[in-house]
Order: sequence, then C-alpha cells, then structure tokens
Amino acid sequence: MDNFNSQSSTNHSNPQVWNFVSAPNLHPMKVTINVDKPGTAPGLLFVAPYTVYEAAMIGQTGALIMDQTGNPMWFRPLASRYIQNTDFRVQMYCGNPVLTMWQGTISGTQTATPNLPAGDPEPGAYFQIINQHYKVIKKLFAKKGFTADVHEFTITERNTALFTAVKQVPADLSKYGGPLRGYFDDYSIQEVDIETGELLFFWSALEHINPADSVVPASSATSSNNIWDCYHVNSVEEGPNNTLLVSMRNMWAIYNIDKKTGKVIWQLGGKQSDFKLGPNAAFSWQHDARYRSENRISLFDDACCASSTSPPEGQARGLILHLDYKHKVANVDRTYYHDPALYVPSQGNAQKLSNGNQLIGWGQEPYLSEFKNAGNTQRNPSFNLLYDMRYPNQNLSYRAFKNKWVGLPLYPPSITVDLLHDGQATAYASWNGSTETVAWQLLAGPTPFKLSVVIFSSPRTGFETDIHAQAVGPYFQVKALDSCGNVIGTSPTTYVKIRRNRRK
Repeated sequence: MDNFNSQSSTNHSNPQVWNFVSAPNLHPMKVTINVDKPGTAPGLLFVAPYTVYEAAMIGQTGALIMDQTGNPMWFRPLASRYIQNTDFRVQMYCGNPVLTMWQGTISGTQTATPNLPAGDPEPGAYFQIINQHYKVIKKLFAKKGFTADVHEFTITERNTALFTAVKQVPADLSKYGGPLRGYFDDYSIQEVDIETGELLFFWSALEHINPADSVVPASSATSSNNIWDCYHVNSVEEGPNNTLLVSMRNMWAIYNIDKKTGKVIWQLGGKQSDFKLGPNAAFSWQHDARYRSENRISLFDDACCASSTSPPEGQARGLILHLDYKHKVANVDRTYYHDPALYVPSQGNAQKLSNGNQLIGWGQEPYLSEFKNAGNTQRNPSFNLLYDMRYPNQNLSYRAFKNKWVGLPLYPPSITVDLLHDGQATAYASWNGSTETVAWQLLAGPTPFKLSVVIFSSPRTGFETDIHAQAVGPYFQVKALDSCGNVIGTSPTTYVKIRRNRRK
C-alpha cells in the first residue's frame, strides 16, 4: 500500500494539483469554476476527494475545505489514495462547531479489495470528530460486530452519535433466487453516547424489512462474494415524535420508522409504497433523504443504475417532494437539474443553505452546484443555477457541503524563503486551516533575536502568499494578521542561505 510520500510524489508536475513551497506535503486537487453568479449563500465548501481504483487520482485523498474561488483553506491528506474520507461537514457538539467525517477504505477503490457490494467499507473504519483547532477529539467505532459505514454520521441535539453500520450475515439465499451459501448485507442504525461509547439504540434492516422487496436480484450475489446487498441504507435522520427517516437505495424507498418499536410507520417509493407518486415524483437509487418540513422531504435522485451496463432510469436531480398524509400522495415541490445533464450511478446529496438556496453534490459525477430555492426543470437546467464547480478527471466526493466555519489552528504558520545575492527576498507564507488570516507581516534580521518588520502588511492572496521584499536576513519570520490587524499566529524563525529564486 502506498505511503504518504508516495501518494504526494506522483502529483508534483500535474497542473490540476496544488503545490505549495511552504507546505510541500500538501497536494489537493485543483477545481474549475464553471458558473459563479451573485446570490450564493455565505460559507466554505467541504468535500472529501477520492476516486475508484481504475481511475487516476488527481491530488491526494483526504478532507478539503475550499473557498468559493476554489482555493484551499484547509487540507488534511491521507496516507494513501486507498484510504478515504466521506460525509465531511460541520456539525455542533456540546455547543461548539466541529468537523465530522468517516474514514476508512471503500470497496472498489483498490484492486486488492475483495469484491464486496459497491460502497461497503473495509473493516477498521471509524468516525471522527475534529475541533476548531483541527485536533481529533473523538474516534467512534460501530458496535455488535458491524463496521462503521460511509453513509451517515450525525451528532444529535442530545450530543449522541447516530450512524449507519454494515455486517455480512450468513444465509441461505436460494429462496430469493440467490446462492445457497450466501450472505445478507445487513445494515444497522446505531446511536451511541459519544463520551462513553455506550450503545443507546440499535435497529437492523434485516429484522424489519423484507429482502424480497429489493430491486436488486439475489442472483447478483454470485458476482459479489455471495453477498446480497438488498438494502443499502444510505441516510438516516431523526424526525418528529421519536422517528427516523431512512433511505434505502436498493429498495428505491424511504421509510419512516418508529424508534421505540422499530416498526415501519410508512414507506415512500419501492414495491410496498404507502404513497402514490404524482407526475415526475418517482425516484430510484436515491440518496440523502432529509426532512424540509413536516410534510416536505428532499433527496438526491440518482435514477441510475442497477449495474455498470444498465441504462439509467433517468437524469440525476435534486428533488423535494410534498407529502399529503391524508390522501397518501407525494407530489413534486422542487427539482434541481444540472447543466449539462448528468447520469449519476451512486452517491450525491441535497443541502438547504442558510439563505434558502440548495447545494447539490453530484456524487459519482465530479461536480457540486448551488441553485436558487425555486429550482429548475429538465427542459431549462441553467435556470436558477448560481454556482457550479467541477473536480478534475474522475475525482469524486460522496457528498458536498457548504458550511460556515472558523478554523483556529494551534500549530504555527509555515514559512519558506528564497534569498538572492542582491538582497531580494521572497517569502512564501501559509497557515493550513486558518480562516481568520487576512494579511501577513514579514520580519527579517541578522540573528533570531534581532528581527524587525520589513513588510508591515501583505494581503493574503490564497492558501499560500508570496511576499517580496528587500531584506538580507538571513533570519526570517512571518506573522499572521486578522481583519483588525492583530497578530494571531507567528511562524518559526527560519535561517536562509543565499540561493537562486525557486519557482512553484
């Protein structure tokens, strides 16, 4: 397996990858901004880039925060392209904003991985919570022999963790048309006390949902180590009156579950739908079901695909449905289509933003988009599209988010200096994760203890700022300044020998 250095070393000359003089081990992907119109919501963009093993990974896998111009704000690379993060976003824990994510290896992202159903995690995966200083404060693992799953990790208002987990259960699948010695891919929903790790709630799909209702035939198990991925739970959200809203991709259905009894209160979509689906309201292979109000839910309608050779059911879209509980009818409230059309085999999400806009992460297709709340139609996909970003090559992010975030790293800023014979110095300054730095101050002097300011304030120009000055040093230092001109971080002092100027 690749180590950290081997992952980063393959990226140095790629124009689609960032390279920084002051942060030589960071190589996040570069993105392209296709659309950027007024009216977008405030916030930073949160993605976790990776790719399938057949494709070339552009940059490093990991967790990436960007501003709307595509400039990195914080990047934490992983040791290998065969390790990934998913569901990277901002949540609240004990009254404080935190970063949360899943970490592990997703089946299908390396050739050595057993042929498990697509999206299954390898054993050893876990969830993590990171504070505003970018310190990991909690790591959480699934219970009862299940593996922490890529799809969902939510911190509840009770400061507990609600998440999905998966486990292969031996079974005779012959009565469903599968192998005699097979396995169910059973998905559980678990809630644990974050502080103690105590299991507070457990729900198993296999105990409550009939596998025969799956749209994925049991015969598919023969090509997946005899494992039948009949459910594929991919989102869980708490609802009113102690209920859970659960999406199961391979059932084409969304369930409302009584948390106390574990029973299904109603089902939307699939073979046993309690609701009639109105015009254009049918969905398939969906992800990310969320309440928008008591009678409105959103989802990402993949509409694709049973297998790599199967035709799509339709074009991918963000979808908001209105539920008429009295007449048991679901009708379209809003739709969000991409321009140009996308056909998305897996993953994706739809997020309501602070100003009412909608952010759509397009899952296995390398895009994220922001729309006005009113949405658009398949015939007019550019209508109300305010922002569109494309990742390089076949890079993807399971979900994408826009969140407000204040990053306050405790580690110091970084500095590298080029010093020429004529006293011309170029300092490269960066501070991975600092959202409050707006300018840099450059100091130089003959000893580490005799430094004076040579540049009082050089505006921050991106992740890394080049500062040009007339200074002989040979000792240099930078200080990070906030919007009020206060010093909020000081780099180590660096000694620089005279050399030729380097190029990025």
